[in-house]
Amino acid sequence: MNRTFTIRQLTKEFSVTARTLRFYEDEGLIAPERRGQTRIYSVRDRARIILILRGRRLGFSLAEIREYLGLYDRNMNTRQLEHARRKFEERIVAFERQKVEIDAAINELKRSIGEVEQRLADSGPVAEPAQDAAAA
Repeated sequence: MNRTFTIRQLTKEFSVTARTLRFYEDEGLIAPERRGQTRIYSVRDRARIILILRGRRLGFSLAEIREYLGLYDRNMNTRQLEHARRKFEERIVAFERQKVEIDAAINELKRSIGEVEQRLADSGPVAEPAQDAAAA
């Protein structure tokens, strides 16, 4: 049996908007069948949406996702698999570099909080502003 999906089913399942799915269609990443104005998505379209969303979550550009989907559609040979692996390894390196930068930023913020707390402690209690005599 060839299972099909409506745009509403897929938007609900993947927590994306219909506009997002139409965008992926416009970009040629998915190709739902059309019955009048209605889009009918195949199991293949659904699988491609999973890969697209995974790629986006991992920070790949649409061009990189398109390239990967092209590899996925064909019977991948060793060279294609090696290329895909290299792309994934490059993304890991980029994420690891970002993680180091984020950890350094967090440590800097924590150090700054400590400095602010020390300055607050050194300055003693903060005096309340004098109230206007007219307000009293």
